[in-house]
Amino acid sequence: MMILETERLYLRELEQRDFDALCGILQDEKAMYAYEGAFSSAEVQEWLDRQISRYHKWGFGLWAAVLKETDALIGQCGLTMQPWKGQELLEIGYLFQRRHWHRGYALESAKACKRYAFETLKAEEVCSIIRDTNTASQMVALRNGMTAADTWIKHYRGTDMPHCRYVVRSS
Repeated sequence: MMILETERLYLRELEQRDFDALCGILQDEKAMYAYEGAFSSAEVQEWLDRQISRYHKWGFGLWAAVLKETDALIGQCGLTMQPWKGQELLEIGYLFQRRHWHRGYALESAKACKRYAFETLKAEEVCSIIRDTNTASQMVALRNGMTAADTWIKHYRGTDMPHCRYVVRSS
């Protein structure tokens, strides 16, 4: 079931049949540098199960980003509730196969998710929480109309990771 459509992509809920395509992203050491490395197969399954659980709980999560031209899953983009300094914040997240980087897919899908957050969910603001070393994702957030708001150290996979929160408010 399609959730959103952009010029070149459609976003739909992830399904168990997407496991192999997700492995192509989440098990790529370079694509996962902001997460301190590639995931094991068990971690990919946990990731997939978490998204499906989010759909049931919130009605949204990270969605499969599917290239219209080939009907191939090339990434993920969507909305999640993320912890930030003792709060749960609505976040736009995106992660694509490395071979599809620098083609505008992250920005295209992130803009659609921003519209969805404001128009469908009636959110007052949405953010993207990005590791301080992930300059490509930071540029996507800036191009999506967000501004840097604050920073926080997240502890993930045994590592302290400084993150910046980029925010945009509905107009």
